[in-house]
Amino acid sequence: MNTENIANTLVECCRKGEWERAYRDLYSPEIVSIETGDTSDMGHIQGMEGLKKKGDWWAETFDVHSIEVSEPTVADNWFSVRFEMDTTHNPSGQRSKTSEIAVYQVTDGKIVREQFFYDQPSE
Repeated sequence: MNTENIANTLVECCRKGEWERAYRDLYSPEIVSIETGDTSDMGHIQGMEGLKKKGDWWAETFDVHSIEVSEPTVADNWFSVRFEMDTTHNPSGQRSKTSEIAVYQVTDGKIVREQFFYDQPSE
């Protein structure tokens, strides 16, 4: 698959909540995942096992009420997607709306890097 095919397939998976399909079909086993500004264990992940743990952590920590996923913007071996999410943080019960940009790098037909950019909530 080329970058545009991967980008479109990822958007489709995200819209349908098909995370396992995305991991299996689109991601490199050596994936690097970065949450900008996050210094926790989930802020910088390497490898598929780490990415799956991050996904499990997300599912346990947040209740997702809605998610909107933009069409991808593709440039050579990179693409970006905007996510608009309405979530509740389960430990605190705080509901919030977030907007983030995800940037993905594709090498040899697989996503090898993803990085998420968003404003940190104010305390």
